[in-house]
Amino acid sequence: MAETQEDSEKSVTGPSKFQRLRGNKNFRLWLIAGLMAIVVVLFIFFEKLRIALVIAFITLTVAMGLEVSNNDWDLGKLWETKSFEQSKVARDDVGNVLFDKNGDITTDKSLGKKADDYNCDDFSTKPEAQRFYEKVGGVGNDVNRLDGDKDSEACESLPIGNN
Repeated sequence: MAETQEDSEKSVTGPSKFQRLRGNKNFRLWLIAGLMAIVVVLFIFFEKLRIALVIAFITLTVAMGLEVSNNDWDLGKLWETKSFEQSKVARDDVGNVLFDKNGDITTDKSLGKKADDYNCDDFSTKPEAQRFYEKVGGVGNDVNRLDGDKDSEACESLPIGNN
């Protein structure tokens, strides 16, 4: 399938508007606030759903608190270590979650960057880049543009290596 001029321009210009919004902390805060407002309106009009709506509102309140305070925990690491301190997800100065080179959310700020800050130069071998590419989105969400020709193979110029 031939690449259209629009597809070509998108790969040069960077992430889509949706991807930029998803990474924007202010957008996430407004989205949570909007959902809370919707829950309040539904609570007023739908008496039979009130218990579920109270649970939804409490959940959104917790989400708002975590977002405002830039706190998040890796539940797998929390289960493994039983320590909130060791499982706290690392974020940059504006609240973006950081990923390590394996594509995992990291709890160590020195080992990570935003997912869309990685490029082929960050990887030593093609399999290493491929694992990262698949974990952070693959073809449908290649915010890093690791797969320029969109054939599902990341950083084809890197050596195969023994990974």
